[in-house]
Amino acid sequence: MQRRKVVIIGAGSVGATYAYALAQSGVAEEIVLTDMNRELLRGQVLDLVHGQPFFPTVSIKAGSEDDYADASMVVITAGASQKPGETRLQLLQKNAAIVGGIAEKVAASGCQGVMLIVSNPVDVMTFVAQKRSGWERGRVIGSGTVLDSARLRYFISQHCGIDVHNVHAYVLGEHGDSEFAAWSMTHVGGITIEEYCPYCGKCEGWAEKRRWMEQQVRDSAYHIIDAKGSTYFAVGLALVRITAAVLRDQKSMMTVSVVAEGEFGLSGLALSIPCIVSNRGVERVVASPLTAGEMDKLRESAGVIRRAVEEVGV
Repeated sequence: MQRRKVVIIGAGSVGATYAYALAQSGVAEEIVLTDMNRELLRGQVLDLVHGQPFFPTVSIKAGSEDDYADASMVVITAGASQKPGETRLQLLQKNAAIVGGIAEKVAASGCQGVMLIVSNPVDVMTFVAQKRSGWERGRVIGSGTVLDSARLRYFISQHCGIDVHNVHAYVLGEHGDSEFAAWSMTHVGGITIEEYCPYCGKCEGWAEKRRWMEQQVRDSAYHIIDAKGSTYFAVGLALVRITAAVLRDQKSMMTVSVVAEGEFGLSGLALSIPCIVSNRGVERVVASPLTAGEMDKLRESAGVIRRAVEEVGV
């Protein structure tokens, strides 16, 4: 039986935090970290393995490109980090060459697993990785707006005074400034948000509250980067959630980034849309009905990504 082996490329803040959270989750049997900075890699692995008495049983080690071949998942976090005031799309040219080169090496290894892209701008990098690897689209997925959707759930739960686990909400489109909340897909305790708000009666001006929460989701990363330099705790947990869906074949609906093949009338780019995630990666896309306004926002967001893809020239 194949081991649940996860190879993490990039041992910086995001890669190491993800490894730390993954080790505690019990989802993986083997965690392999790789990085071009061998001293950083050595230090991160030593720091992790010293905690093994407190983890579920898991193998943690430093590795190399030789580990790609039998990996269940290869997770790419490598790339230039986002600087304060720098948008995700400004990272485009710096990271396309890095991620594309890695994707080619993973494919050349004969790996039969799933490739998860985390490097920003993640939608463009997912498209680059899928094209450069030559893999079918479902096996190359991006972290997309899984974290953005979690942030939206948090803000709704705080505003409504209800457990975040009883809130279901999704952010679609670009993982970036053009993303939007799909309010038509938002439920609180199984009740649509449109039906819940009049029943709750907690606040007035719900439309304005919606706009505020949506803007908070868009700006969250910028606020955190301004305050501490980078984001890694919540994204590490989001990556564990995606990893669990793949390694445990959970068939979870998640807004990962995937190359569209006609869904919502879109193709030739990757973006976050509702997907069923299983041990095959994206098993299928759920082309859920959106309002006319939401479709306009999805097309607008797709246009932003498409222009960035054209700059890369994939």
